[in-house]
Amino acid sequence: MTIQTNYLPTPTGLYFEDFAVGQPLVHGVPRTITEADCTLYTALTGSRFALHCAKTVANVVGFAQMPVDNFLLFHIAFGKTVNDVSLNAVANLGYAEVTFKRPAFAGDTIKVVSEVIGLKENSNGKTGVVYVHSTAVNQDDHIVLSFKRWVMVHKKDVHTKCPAPQLPELASEVTATQQVIPAQMNLADWPDYASDSQLKASDFNVGDTYFHRDGITINDSDHSLATRLYQNNARVHFDQHMMDNSKHGKRLVYGGHIISLCRALSYNGLGNGIWLSAIHSGSHCNPSFAGDTIYAQSSILEITDVAERDDLALVKINMLGIKNNNPEQMEYLTQTIDGRKKYHSDVVLDLVLTIIMVK
Repeated sequence: MTIQTNYLPTPTGLYFEDFAVGQPLVHGVPRTITEADCTLYTALTGSRFALHCAKTVANVVGFAQMPVDNFLLFHIAFGKTVNDVSLNAVANLGYAEVTFKRPAFAGDTIKVVSEVIGLKENSNGKTGVVYVHSTAVNQDDHIVLSFKRWVMVHKKDVHTKCPAPQLPELASEVTATQQVIPAQMNLADWPDYASDSQLKASDFNVGDTYFHRDGITINDSDHSLATRLYQNNARVHFDQHMMDNSKHGKRLVYGGHIISLCRALSYNGLGNGIWLSAIHSGSHCNPSFAGDTIYAQSSILEITDVAERDDLALVKINMLGIKNNNPEQMEYLTQTIDGRKKYHSDVVLDLVLTIIMVK
């Protein structure tokens, strides 16, 4: 005997043709960040930046408690947007104008809203790129984070005619004056031992490049748990049954996890870069999967002194993530072909960011 079941519809997320420029998106599930979240983030990434590891160090710098790592804050805010923006994504593509407006601490509650700022249907007629501007605020409605990103999203019906492309103007960088140095931060008494007595901002030169040597192999359990920590429910990261029929036949590692692994790896060399102040641009160049080993390379692009501050400087860095390879053994990392930047197939991340560094 066959039992007939009438299944009721559940939310399916937005497809490309469901978006419109100017559309507001108020994201659900506000999130109170806990000390446990911060501890788990350390366990999943291995990050060793002392400001987020020791309350005593945070106190010396001027914080009453350890601030939340800004990459953890970013991932949590990003996760809030997924259900509305990228539940039906093929892949998250890039970032721009990421600014951290004020520190977050355990106990803060974060909620996020977004606005659609651009749309472009792809030539295959099956997908399109959605651009959004997202803003995260704390329980006092103070903005803690603002970012723009773009994501490739499936169309629900390939026969749907979509409007002409409307592309946003994205700034190429976050200027030094737009970056926020936390009001309480003072690095004059930074304890050198806390960061293994590594190089300071005054020791670097523009053009210096560091391959951080250590590698982290991605475990299925680690990347899955990390992505759940951020409540990022994009199916490409979790649903192997669905991904069996995809191009790669495997679940994608959330690109944010790659970013955090590269940041953690950069400690060896950039241990005095204690605070992320901005992400100027970022691209996930190639996919990563469980079993890949991630390495990181950092190049110093710019060192900016801050008026009336002799304790810190802004250091702009180009951070590359590389899988299963060593740049010394690669014919190229990037090259320009027909005016377009092309990445080696083992380059998985190209991120330009600024860190506040002990001077």
